[in-house]
Amino acid sequence: MGITIAILALIGALGAGLLYIVSKKFEVKEDPRIAEVAEVLPQANCGGCGFPGCAAFAAACAKSEGGLDGLFCPVGGSPVMEKVGTILGMVAEKKDPLVAVVRCNGTCEARPRTNVYDGASSCAVASALYKGDTDCSWGCLGMADCVHACEFDAMYMDSETRLPVIIEDKCVACGACVKACPKFIIELRRRGPKGRRIFVSCVNKDKGGVAKKACGNACIGCSLCFKECKFEAITIADNLSYIDHTKCKLCRKCVVVCPTHAIHEIGFPPPKKEAPKEEASAGATPPPSTPEATPTAETTPPAPVAPTTPSTPTAP
Repeated sequence: MGITIAILALIGALGAGLLYIVSKKFEVKEDPRIAEVAEVLPQANCGGCGFPGCAAFAAACAKSEGGLDGLFCPVGGSPVMEKVGTILGMVAEKKDPLVAVVRCNGTCEARPRTNVYDGASSCAVASALYKGDTDCSWGCLGMADCVHACEFDAMYMDSETRLPVIIEDKCVACGACVKACPKFIIELRRRGPKGRRIFVSCVNKDKGGVAKKACGNACIGCSLCFKECKFEAITIADNLSYIDHTKCKLCRKCVVVCPTHAIHEIGFPPPKKEAPKEEASAGATPPPSTPEATPTAETTPPAPVAPTTPSTPTAP
């Protein structure tokens, strides 16, 4: 019995030694900078960078020989990329923070239901089967695929409008909701200064009359916003206006001229209400009247002297 145990122990020791020698012989040395880069990453593993996780992104950064162009962590943003650049001795590209935007304003009032969908509660499934439960075949289907795809609890469905709502403070711009939407109504745009931004909340490419009939808030391609913009930030293609967030100066002139209110402004203070002209004129203080000058003794002109009649001489 003792000999058997000794033989088994010897075989185990020889196997362990052989494995150790093989592991050292074929050891693949990893760049130590990969671990350093991984430590400064947020470890969200969201895939927004285009890689399966933060470890793969760290390896791609360390192996990049031409710099960090095209490599960006949307969750950490520019501050994290600056740390990565410092570790690797490279210059990181600075980008403005992004946020997800829902480009559909087809509320239940503006886009009434014309049929009832009875199937799997999935936007992807419903989109593959038919256009949707309204006359607009471009808008949100309202089955929350984007909400389920978000890992940061940055979205929820509004029960009244049946549209997804973005919680900006939680959104990390990972792009998971963008990929999950089969209608492509969610877009990543710049947060803008002080969180202010302007965008066209519609993706309907039908002609104006058809789009307006399907949804009261649809863009009808009237080109009024295009003519109003002086910064070439608005383009019109396929009966639909689009605002380039890299060119928009946030002047809000396009918002005023849009007849269907398809252009939305977010983060701006409410506009000041101007007083009606009638009320303004009634409440205005009349200008002070200039008193008429009262003639005084010094300024009173002398009374005219009546002409005297010459006397007729008397005959002698």
